Amino acid sequence: MFGNTAEINRMYAKSQPISTCFTHDVVLQRVLPYYYEWSRVYGKTFLYWFGSKPRLAVSDPQIIKEALMKTDECSFGKVGFTPLTKQLFGQGLTGLKGAKWALHRRITKQAFYMNQIKDSVPEIVASTTKMLENWEEIRGEREEFEVEVNKEIHDLSADTTTKIIFGGSYEERKRISELQDQQLHLFTRAVRSVYIQGFRFLPTRDNMQRWRLEKETRESIRKLIDANSKVKENSKSLLSLLLSSYKNQDGEDERLSVDEVIDECKTFFFAGKETNANLITWALLLLALHQEWQIKAREEVVHVCGANGVPVAENVQDFKILSMILNETFRLYSPIVMLVRETLEKVKIGSIDIPPKTQLFLALTATNHDTDIWGEDANEFNPLRFKESRSRVASLFPFGLGPIGCLSQNQAIYEAKIVLAMIVRQYSFVVSQTYVHSPTLQITLRPQYGAQILFTKIQK
Repeated sequence: MFGNTAEINRMYAKSQPISTCFTHDVVLQRVLPYYYEWSRVYGKTFLYWFGSKPRLAVSDPQIIKEALMKTDECSFGKVGFTPLTKQLFGQGLTGLKGAKWALHRRITKQAFYMNQIKDSVPEIVASTTKMLENWEEIRGEREEFEVEVNKEIHDLSADTTTKIIFGGSYEERKRISELQDQQLHLFTRAVRSVYIQGFRFLPTRDNMQRWRLEKETRESIRKLIDANSKVKENSKSLLSLLLSSYKNQDGEDERLSVDEVIDECKTFFFAGKETNANLITWALLLLALHQEWQIKAREEVVHVCGANGVPVAENVQDFKILSMILNETFRLYSPIVMLVRETLEKVKIGSIDIPPKTQLFLALTATNHDTDIWGEDANEFNPLRFKESRSRVASLFPFGLGPIGCLSQNQAIYEAKIVLAMIVRQYSFVVSQTYVHSPTLQITLRPQYGAQILFTKIQK
């Protein structure tokens, strides 16, 4: 009934803090310990059992690419959430399939056209400016001060994401963020366990907390929907766009119900806040560790924005060095460490015949650290690899790929570039001696004990 899940959970339970030594070759061992251990014994492609479901673990980029490109066709499908895990995302794009997914995709993608993304830049700049002003209050008269940036960046990302999605009052947006954070911890525990039919109806402590969080989250979003209906029609929030009707190819109106809008808001909140906050956190830690790249990034920001300027929508794409740094951050510390797909029919990939109803465990982190793909320096921070070899970029899948790839990837890149640009222009920074390097998986890749960084104000 449980397959290899008990062994998987034992491997996670054995995870210990690594040390203050900041090296990049421990990530796979920490976040996917079972793949790390089993691949050393059985090779990079092997079969294990998640409950009664066979899972084929793979890290070959060609297999991953084919599985992602053909998802939602006749060959591969998404693996649905269980009743205990779907509440974090609701029944938004990540959990839908078939015609219903196609309808939601058509409507929601209109909220991520480039003009909508560019309209959000002033909001991101304003929220980042507010955070940096708070840092100045913390600094006071000191030359050097320490910040736990993981918390700060998560708060910043929650603020910008909820502002872009919901608009509305700060207090209501903050409340939704807090509720989703609590749901995240319950999701992490549930996703590693086999779901037993009917368990969701039992009044366990976790289940009762899930029911409460789900009820309060939906009520909070519904309040913002009601408030949004009274706002002028030129509102630019994602919520406003989701509530609008659109013409399909047959000229018929398409519209999401209120409950469907709530589900999409929950999905985009997690995708926008959690993954981006962790990406920016890891990028700051890497720049704090690698001073030469921090200097290069600062020089580029000053060149693009001027000594006292801030990023604007028109110059975000001019940050070429920041783009390379973010690509290398995605490779070493990608927030999404794996994806799961399921074969809908018998398929053949390379020399492997895969029967229907087989789940494919796509070990993205293993691919990202593979020396056969990235060279002997695969576990070193080297952004130049994305300038020297474009072919290697084809083996990086930070936002998925194909028809169900992440809609908000351009929004995420814009936000990450703006936040990093504003921080490196104002401060130089190094990793604090209190930092413990312990990457951990909580749906996305996080620094388990925070990210302590020492900042020094740059004198102009």
